[in-house]
Amino acid sequence: MRRLADALYDVALTLWVGGLWTIGYLVAPTLFAAMSRDRQTAGMLAGKLFELMGWVGLACATYLLLFLLLRSGSVVMRRWNFWLLLLMLVLTAVSLFGLQPLLAQLRADALPREVMESVLRNRFAAWHGVSSILYLVQSVLGLLLVTRAERGGR
Repeated sequence: MRRLADALYDVALTLWVGGLWTIGYLVAPTLFAAMSRDRQTAGMLAGKLFELMGWVGLACATYLLLFLLLRSGSVVMRRWNFWLLLLMLVLTAVSLFGLQPLLAQLRADALPREVMESVLRNRFAAWHGVSSILYLVQSVLGLLLVTRAERGGR
């Protein structure tokens, strides 16, 4: 059972961090490039993908943190990977429950126009920038977790 739990830890970390990098830096830019004439639909699709990635992140973070807590007990509070995972979880929750709904509401308020062609343009751009920065921070933290993974003792 311990080997399965270890394997699930690796799978959850890979799924979450790999998904962050794939959606954010390959899929979303490709959507906007391929759908340059319909940026509104590209944005809607990208938003759905980021939302899905947020839910994946919540599920993976929950497993990863529980795994570390159950494996190491309170000693885990002294490990850097626990705090990075917790910070990534917080950033995921802020994005999923705060920023993404705000951006969706701004898009909806701008209809029938595209948000970037509306009076809400500057507000949307500012919040989108905040969201992008948080996503980049999450991606870098995930990269640190993957490249500096503690083997054996987790």
